[in-house]
Amino acid sequence: MPAMNRRFLLRARPSGDFDPKIMERVVEPAPVPGPGQALVRNRVLSLDPTNRIWMSEGESYLPPVPLNDVMRGVCYGEVVASNGSYRVGTRVVGLTGWQDYALVSATDAMPVTPLPGFLPIKPTDAMGVLGATGMTAYFGLLDIGKPKRGETVVVSAAAGAVGSIVGQIAKIYGCRAVGIAGTREKCDWLVRELGFDAAICRRDPDWKAQLVKACPNGIDVDFENAGGEIMDAVMDLMNLNGRIVLCGMISQYGKDDRSNLGPKEFINVLTRRLLIQGFIILDYIPRFPLAQARMLWWIKRGLIKESHTLVRGLDNAPAALAGLFRGDNTGKLLVEIDEPTA
Repeated sequence: MPAMNRRFLLRARPSGDFDPKIMERVVEPAPVPGPGQALVRNRVLSLDPTNRIWMSEGESYLPPVPLNDVMRGVCYGEVVASNGSYRVGTRVVGLTGWQDYALVSATDAMPVTPLPGFLPIKPTDAMGVLGATGMTAYFGLLDIGKPKRGETVVVSAAAGAVGSIVGQIAKIYGCRAVGIAGTREKCDWLVRELGFDAAICRRDPDWKAQLVKACPNGIDVDFENAGGEIMDAVMDLMNLNGRIVLCGMISQYGKDDRSNLGPKEFINVLTRRLLIQGFIILDYIPRFPLAQARMLWWIKRGLIKESHTLVRGLDNAPAALAGLFRGDNTGKLLVEIDEPTA
């Protein structure tokens, strides 16, 4: 009996907050690799805020997922059958989608990346701190933020996949790291476990006053993941020649009204000579190996702690993605893909 392949198809465009009902689960026989193709068995699926962008028709760094196609997603998996391209047993990471099995080829527009067989890289690390998540934190902060010893770095969505690593790298570079997160429990975790100097709960009534107190010398680098009101509050405290690393604007992704993206007081950019630069991690892929080696060294020395929330079962992926936008996860949000039963 052939292996079965569960696939989650995008049936409608989201309006407002993500609703799992716009996705449909279908079950089909696993595909058979043709000439030059290999079959990958997905093992771990990454859930990220950019999933919401990929579902929409708006302009983005990748084309929107076509309706009735399998949902795009980054997965860790292994080659289980091959008719060329990759050897059976090769561990790979790539955009293989929300499904159990995927056909890949070395000639794909965005081919999967084989993982070095000689390195004992855990799947969770390959998808998180040593994957696109860790690389986003690394290149965004160091290439654009350019932190200097003694400066203050503020990161929003600080308890998330990228933000939690940004603050730790800032500490390695001798900076004051201040996080903004969604719950008091997450704030305590950032300070106690990850070494942030301070953390602000954005749901506290006086969070803006707390931010001022946490940054007595102003803010030199803003690693922006939230946008909206949070970005406005941070910009009001930016120092002369400050740098804003525009990584994401998660507070705005589920809103049809895009009038409050921020910043409202754009004059701050002029008067304080601020640099605002957006970036997409795909531009940095050729530089990954050296950065991954450096990150691995930091992990071995205990300077970077990996954290993730692992949801078990592919069938739970849609509900888990909805939870991501509520802030249910701490660190990287991953789905462990179980064996299909029907």
